[in-house]
Amino acid sequence: MTDLYVSHQSPTRMSVGSRQAGSATTSKIRLEGSAKETLEQGRNRLVVAGVLFAFCFVVLAGRLIGLALTGVGSEVEDVAEDVAPKAAPIIHNVRAPIYDRAGNILAVTLDTVSLHANPKKVIDPVEAAQKLSTVLKDLDVKAVERKLRLKRNFVWIERHLTPSQQKAINNLGIPGVYFRKEERRVYPMGVLAAHLVGYTDIDNRGIAGAEKYFNEQLAGGSDRHAEALHLSVDLRVQYALRDELSRYMSIFQAIGASGMVMDVRSGEILGMVSLPDFDPNRPSDFPNDSKFNKATLGVYEMGSTFKTFTTAMALELKTVSLRNGYDATKPIRIAGFRIRDDHPKKRWLSVPEIYMYSSNIGTAKMADDVGPKRHRAFLERLGLLRRPNIELPEVGAPILPPRWNTLETMTISFGHGLSVSPLQLSAATSAIVNGGIYRNPTILKRDAPEEVQGRRVISEETSSVIRRLMRLVVEKGTGKQAAAKGYLVGGKTGTAEKAVNGRYKRDALVTSFVSAFPMDDPKYVVLAMLDEPKGNASTHGFRSAGWTTAPIISRLISRIGPILGVKPVDEDSDKVRKRMFIPTYSREKKLATF
Repeated sequence: MTDLYVSHQSPTRMSVGSRQAGSATTSKIRLEGSAKETLEQGRNRLVVAGVLFAFCFVVLAGRLIGLALTGVGSEVEDVAEDVAPKAAPIIHNVRAPIYDRAGNILAVTLDTVSLHANPKKVIDPVEAAQKLSTVLKDLDVKAVERKLRLKRNFVWIERHLTPSQQKAINNLGIPGVYFRKEERRVYPMGVLAAHLVGYTDIDNRGIAGAEKYFNEQLAGGSDRHAEALHLSVDLRVQYALRDELSRYMSIFQAIGASGMVMDVRSGEILGMVSLPDFDPNRPSDFPNDSKFNKATLGVYEMGSTFKTFTTAMALELKTVSLRNGYDATKPIRIAGFRIRDDHPKKRWLSVPEIYMYSSNIGTAKMADDVGPKRHRAFLERLGLLRRPNIELPEVGAPILPPRWNTLETMTISFGHGLSVSPLQLSAATSAIVNGGIYRNPTILKRDAPEEVQGRRVISEETSSVIRRLMRLVVEKGTGKQAAAKGYLVGGKTGTAEKAVNGRYKRDALVTSFVSAFPMDDPKYVVLAMLDEPKGNASTHGFRSAGWTTAPIISRLISRIGPILGVKPVDEDSDKVRKRMFIPTYSREKKLATF
């Protein structure tokens, strides 16, 4: 009843009080709900954070286990690949090998290790250097000590160790000393083809020979693969050539020698030797003279070998024929000089006799009839007045006279006054004997078996005559000791005094013999040259080409003929004699015999 009474007495106040009480209750409920909601969200966030932290710890633990099991490096590279911008792939090339024409390895790259140090981690530089010297016998201990005291993180100690050296140094346990994998160029044939193949520096960059000329091909790069090189050289021929040159260089106490074997149909060089030579595996151990390529870089006055070109020129230009000749009774006097014969016949000589007996007088008169202008143009066509084109960096340019008048034409006709390389002499002789086609010499193996295109320098008829004249020199002239039974060798001797300080030195000769075989159908030109040979008892003191270099040709062709597949023939058969017959005439233009 009281409650009812209050309700009736104060209806308005009751209504307001009840509303206020309900509002407070509702706010309290809302606050409690909000607190619960916030608490729930915090709890959820803590759970999520805990799960994330737990996941990270699991990942890190897995990574640590992976590092412990597999080593450092691969994961770092994976991460780097993920975060680094993608670049064009780099082609990593190992320097390609070099082969001879039969596939024998001349140069190859092998894996090796090099020794380096972090001086900041080396505890005792003196002790470290001393220990290393017990394994590396040629080590400069003081120099290594200085390196190990430097304020650097990296210094080289020794490049390209052997496996036994690596093992021995590793066993020393020197702190701060490490190994790095590298590559080393190796030449299995050593000195055999040193000047031809060349060599690389310690970082495998070509610095001589084919290694330098073909450096980009062999090394490759970011946009190309390394490509192997196949040379034209035949190691069997190369060995025989070097062996014979070494033998006679020793016999005649010469200061140097060089030689070449060239295919007259393709221009391929099957053998090239320059002595003294060097081992490309350790080129720094040899003097610079040993690295000088006498066959391609050296230029010399080649003496009477030039009479082959003079005779071919006169016959080709028809200023003379086999029926003609010249009076060689007396020396020629011109511009204060005297041109004489070493073994004078003191009579009129036919063209074959001039060539066979190597008459300077007859050859000079023959060239004079041609004249300086046409003489120079002819030698130009033979490639004797310009640097030859061959795939080697060491190529010498000929030394030409400052002027080219009658005197120069006469002296150059018999090989004085113009200096050329043995390479030029061989290439020009190939053109004379192969039917008259000049082909650029090459050290690369030709793919096609057929003859290589070239340019005509003389007619086939003139070439045929010269071949028979060259055979005559070996049969009855100054080159008798070059004969190799069954191989129809023909050739020409060359003996020239060396020019020293602008004057000829009479006691210093360069002797050479350039030959071809077989002369009825020449396949190869063979050249041998000795630098300053000395006469001995076997030569009766003589040191000219007929005594010193002609025998090299004889022994060499006898060795390489079977290797090259040249079948011996019966040199005395009527068929061979008919093919090699060369008519000669007396002064009265009558057919004569020797």
